[in-house]
Formats: sequence, C-alpha cells, structure tokens
Amino acid sequence: MLTLTKAILRGATIGAVGLIAVSANAADISGAGATFPYPIYSKWADAYKKETGVGLNYQSIGSGGGIKQIKAKTVTFGASDMPLKPEELDSAGLLQFPMIMGGVVPVTNLKGIKPGEIKLNGTVLANIYMGEVTKWNDEQIKALNPGVNLPNTAIAPVYRSDGSGTNFLFTDYLSKTSPKFKTLIGANTSVQWPAGIGAKGNEGVANMVKQTEGSIGYVEYAYAKQNGIPFLAMQNKDGKFVEPKITAFQAAAANADWAGSKGYYVLLTDQPGAESWPITGASFILMYKQPQDAAAAAEALKFFAWAYEKGDKLASDLDYVPMPPAVVKMVEKTWGESIKAGDKPVWTASAQ
Repeated sequence: MLTLTKAILRGATIGAVGLIAVSANAADISGAGATFPYPIYSKWADAYKKETGVGLNYQSIGSGGGIKQIKAKTVTFGASDMPLKPEELDSAGLLQFPMIMGGVVPVTNLKGIKPGEIKLNGTVLANIYMGEVTKWNDEQIKALNPGVNLPNTAIAPVYRSDGSGTNFLFTDYLSKTSPKFKTLIGANTSVQWPAGIGAKGNEGVANMVKQTEGSIGYVEYAYAKQNGIPFLAMQNKDGKFVEPKITAFQAAAANADWAGSKGYYVLLTDQPGAESWPITGASFILMYKQPQDAAAAAEALKFFAWAYEKGDKLASDLDYVPMPPAVVKMVEKTWGESIKAGDKPVWTASAQ
C-alpha cells in the first residue's frame, strides 16, 4: 500500500479507489465523501485493518458526492464537512455525528516567501477570490504586510471544482467576513467562482498550487503539511494574526456547543478567541437510522468507536483535533438510541 505521504505527493485521484488496497469482502466497510478527513481516515483504516482484519473502502470524492451516495444508499456511511440541517436529516431518515475536527488553510506558491510570512484577513482573501485583488503587491495586501517584499506577480486563485465541505467551510468563512462575498457568491459546497483555476479534491488543489507560480489555494492542513506548501497567516475574529496548528484549531473548537445543537449541527468558522484559527471545521459522518444492512452498519460503528478510543494520537500527529471524551459519550449514546434494526440497537458499547 502506498504510504499517505506518497499518495498525497503523487496527488492520487482516489475516486472509487479504496483508502487501502484490500481485497473486497463482506466484512469491508464502505463509505464515501469528504476529502478533508481523508489523511486521518487513511491512517485509521490502515491501523484498524492490521488490528481487526476489517478493511475500509472509502471514496474520497468530496462532501457533495458523499451526501449523494448515502442518500442513494450505495454506501454504509457518507462523510461531509458541511453538516446537514436537522430538518434535512429528518426528511432523509439520516443521523449525523462529528468524527474529527481540523483546519482549512490558505496556501501559496511564491518564490522566497516562507510559511506564515504573508498575512491576510477575511476581507482581503474574499477580494482575491472575487477577482478584485489581482497582484501580490496590491495595496490591500501591502497594508497587512509592512516590511515584506511582495512581488509584482499576478495572483492565480485555485478553487475546488467539485462539491466539497472544504468549499463550504472556506466560503462560509468568507461570507462571515465579507458582506459583498456573501451577496455575490455565498456559502455552499459548490459555488460559481468569478476567477481562478479549478481543481478536484484537496489533493488536486494542493498539486495545482505547487505547479502554479503566484497561486493561492485552500486545503485541509494535512495536505499543506504533507506537501510542504507555504501557508498564509490569518487575522482572526479577535484581530490577532495566527498560524495554522493544532492549538489554534483546538482554540476554535473549544467554543463548540455540541450538547445544545440538534443533530450536532455546529459550525466552527470565525470563532472568537485570541488563538483561534478562523477557518476551523468538523467533519461529519452520515448514516441511516434504519439501515438496510444492519450488519454493515454495526461494522462501521465498531470502526468509528475504535477511532474515537484509539485514534487520537494518529489524529494529533496530522494536526487534526480529536473529539473530546464528553462528545464521544454523547455520540455513542445517540448511536444506541437512534440507529436500529427494527427496535433493537445496531451497536452497543458492550459489543466492543
């Protein structure tokens, strides 16, 4: 099996290819969706396969594709970084729960620029993606970066061309910080970008940025880290410039009110706090409350329970934020109460 680093550096188009190269069998778990959590799902899948012999076939096709596939009942679970609203969950007979948290980071390809050397705020970042700021030495960027030798290089915005939760988190943040962006483009898994270059998946955006001088893109942090792409520092809601790292993601995640949010519908973008990274988000799992294949659903929940219990270090190593123990208890209680075959729970803690 390719290592995660090699897979990302090669920009593998995962599509219908499983996370790990395993022979398909009845015990394998099927899922599809977000590319945001792909690096950690890959790590978990590899470790879980070695421990249990059960494989995970996950199609990293974007949140929009994951939502479509779970609604079409072609996979046991879907994964999305855009949480579905409670009314949509109810109408589809779905349950959602948060699996992991992390950060979306702006990345760039500019000669001589070190990671974090260029600082932006949400307004200027929105203006870049609206095609209004077109050069790296534009006055708006200069004002935020006194003393930085900004080149007279054209900015090439790179965006996600597929329906994705990364798109949603990024556009949700820009919509919160730029009223004009909210009106003209808005927040969604797929939007009409007025300028730039489209690329598929976090993998595709990372590779396009690496190949394009003067580019700017946005990817889940693990992709920036694994590919060695310089990130930009961002001004957060408290007016502080912060760099992407696990403590900054944790600071934003600390504000989450999971217990008070129906259907675990929580958005973590533009959170207050001096240390908070402004484009933080959770990745969610979608499953049916009355699954067609109860055994397959039980296998999936066993994997997620294992990841909650044993996957924290693997997650932290990739700068994801594991779900807090209190949230895990809430989620597992929800599984027992809501995911059933007839009137019997598909999963129980004692079955682990």
